[in-house]
Amino acid sequence: MTSATPGTRIASETAAAPRHTWVDDVAGIATGVVVASLGLRLLSAAGAVTGGTAGLALLLEHVLPWGFGTIYVVVNLPFLLLAGLRKGWGFAIRSVVAIALVSALTALTPAALPLEHLAPVYGTLVGNLLLGLAVLFLFRHGASLGGFTIVALLAQERLGWRAGWVQLGLDAVVLALSALVTPLPVVAASVAGDVVLNLVLAINHRPGRYLGA
Repeated sequence: MTSATPGTRIASETAAAPRHTWVDDVAGIATGVVVASLGLRLLSAAGAVTGGTAGLALLLEHVLPWGFGTIYVVVNLPFLLLAGLRKGWGFAIRSVVAIALVSALTALTPAALPLEHLAPVYGTLVGNLLLGLAVLFLFRHGASLGGFTIVALLAQERLGWRAGWVQLGLDAVVLALSALVTPLPVVAASVAGDVVLNLVLAINHRPGRYLGA
């Protein structure tokens, strides 16, 4: 008797689980958006670099004549297309909404939360912890922040690989490249923060751990 593949087993478990209502999804995505904006605020105040498509956009800003916002959107487009094709257009649309709301809140947060004397290490570690929780909220309610999180989620669903470990590997490439234009102490603190973020995903978002859909 052959055993089920990881992807088949996960799909079977999810199908048998109670599903979220639209109210659950709105509340979950809203929570993820707010927590993500707080995490990004701490990272910004700490002067940390980051992984994912945000970090990639920051790197490309050094060599392209476009601003960060334009580069970030362009870099995310292939990942959102992948999400639509593999996860469904509902997931892709919710991700676009989440990204837009996080961008808007991030622009407003500095005025609402001024941080003039934030310890860089604290800001980097806690900021990444909050981002990890935000991504977890969004994953569990059918959305994402785009970029590498989509690849990580698909790798877990299709291959059974832990999403946190997959994203950590992808982030490591971006953070290594960041060392070319960023002081090494900042990169080192950012690497530690990225490990914290992806540990949250690896420990909490895995097959059988959470079956709400």
